Amino acid sequence: MKLHLYNDVPDSLTRRARSFVSAHGIKVDVKSVEEHREWWLERDIPTEVIDRMAAYQQRWGGLVLPPGPKYDGGPKYFDPDAPEGSPAEGWSFEAGDQRTAVPYSFMIGPAGEFGIHSHQWTPLHASVEGWVESLALAHHASMWAKQITKLTGDDVNSITMDAYEPVREVKGLADNWWRGSDSLVAIYSGEAESLSFPAARTALIYSGLDDWGLRGGVEDSDV
Repeated sequence: MKLHLYNDVPDSLTRRARSFVSAHGIKVDVKSVEEHREWWLERDIPTEVIDRMAAYQQRWGGLVLPPGPKYDGGPKYFDPDAPEGSPAEGWSFEAGDQRTAVPYSFMIGPAGEFGIHSHQWTPLHASVEGWVESLALAHHASMWAKQITKLTGDDVNSITMDAYEPVREVKGLADNWWRGSDSLVAIYSGEAESLSFPAARTALIYSGLDDWGLRGGVEDSDV
């Protein structure tokens, strides 16, 4: 498998995430979706679904990013495969292989959501960009925080969120980030929902942050 520098960073990301991808992303060679188009068409996969997979591959295919703090790091690299669904429920496809033996697949949902599928489909972020932004923010916050506190299960409910605002660029659904006056809070509910296992719900609190630590130069007007 050949490795390449990743130079085609999507401009739909914030400056912080573009810097993260440029500095830490590499690209591996992946097989083209077009090689399997006829095989999928013969199995009644709609053309528009295959077109979505091809567009995803063109933008993200082969991108390897550092592991995130949850989901055993996330996909090993982005590579679409295994479309599934129906006209009634919509069509999803695999976002890329797991890094380790986790009990779910990483999927791109009918509306472009990034999520996991185990006992049920659970969208984590409203887009792939949201997942990448979350990885970038976790990397940034871990570098600048004076303290990182982890809470799990029912203890997550002890966090008082009144003084926090959502971080819009992560496009959070089951997972989300919140910004306070000197701290960032990441709440990961995806495994708890998809596996029907509430104890898996996790919060990471990055505290002791100055303005750079809170935002990394990204303002709301940039999102």
